[in-house]
Amino acid sequence: MTKLFDQAVEAARALPPDAQDELARVMLDMLADDRPPEAIDPADEAAVREGLAQAERGELATDAEVDAVFRRFEG
Repeated sequence: MTKLFDQAVEAARALPPDAQDELARVMLDMLADDRPPEAIDPADEAAVREGLAQAERGELATDAEVDAVFRRFEG
């Protein structure tokens, strides 16, 4: 296991059990080689393509912007 992965596991251990389970599900989904990619809802396709184009241009959210989004979901 790499040092970075060890750090991620340690951070995950500090999460509540429900959050740990959700993270585990996401990881397992990412590691599953036999699953086809999820289809993009046609209503969201334009937004997904624009997001990919922004990423290719290096137009990424700042750490402060990402933190602000997560704070909206903290309860």
